[in-house]
Amino acid sequence: MKAPHQESVLSRAARILEAFSPEEPALTVSEIARRTGLHVATASRLVGELVAHGFLGRDDDRRVRIGVRLWELAVRASPALSLRDAAMPFMEGVHDVVGHHVQLGVLDGDEVLFLERLSAPNAVVNYTRIAGRLSLYASSSGLVLLAHGPADLKERLLAGPLTAHTPKTPATPTRLRAALAEVRQRGYAYCPGYVHEEALGVAAPVRGADGQVVAALSVIVPNDAGAQAVVPVVRTAARGVSRALGAPTGREGAGVCTGV
Repeated sequence: MKAPHQESVLSRAARILEAFSPEEPALTVSEIARRTGLHVATASRLVGELVAHGFLGRDDDRRVRIGVRLWELAVRASPALSLRDAAMPFMEGVHDVVGHHVQLGVLDGDEVLFLERLSAPNAVVNYTRIAGRLSLYASSSGLVLLAHGPADLKERLLAGPLTAHTPKTPATPTRLRAALAEVRQRGYAYCPGYVHEEALGVAAPVRGADGQVVAALSVIVPNDAGAQAVVPVVRTAARGVSRALGAPTGREGAGVCTGV
C-alpha cells in the first residue's frame, strides 16, 4: 500500500466519494477528512475541485453530498442500465401481483448489489434499498448468485466467518453448502426468515446472452404459508428478463429463498 504522500490524487478523490453512505448522504468537510484519513486542508481542496466538476454538491448549510453530475455519468455509461431497463416491465408485473417488494440484484465482490427495488407503503419489513448491499449467504438473491458464481468465491465464503442474522440464516459451512445445492437443484432460492424472521425471500436467476447468470430477481413477502404461491411468478418473470437479454432458450433457470 502506498504511503499517504505517495497516493495519487485520483485515489484520494475516490476515498472521498466512498465516504458517503445511504445512512449519511451529507457530510461536512471535517467529517470527510476524518473518514478518509486526509488532512482537512487536503480534503477541503479536493472537495472543492469535485464540486466544481459537479461530482459533489453543497447544501445550503455547506454540507457536502454526491453530485447529480456523478449520477448522470454513472447511469449513462453503466452496463447495469440495460439490465435494469430489460427487467423493469417484468418487475412491475410481479409487483402488481405480489404487492410487497420486488428487487433486482447483481454480484459485486462478496455481496449482492441491488440495482432496483419496487415497494409498497405497507409491505413487509425489508432491509434492502437501491444501491444497497446484502450478504450473499443470507439473502435469496445472494444465494442464487453464489450458487451460480465462481468456485473460489464459494470456497472463500464457506471458509467464514459467517454471521447469523436469525436462527434460520445458513451461517455454517454445512448449512450453506446444503442451501446452495438446493438452489441449483430447484432452480430458485426460497428463504424463510434468513435476514428477518417476519420476511421470506424468493429469488430466481436472470441469464444473459451467453447463458451465464448475470442477476437475480427476487421478492420479499411475509413469512407465511401463502409465500409458496409467488414462486412461479418470480420464476416466470426471471425467464422473461432472460429472454429480453437474449439468453438461449431453456437456460433461464430460477431460484427461491425464504427470508431476505
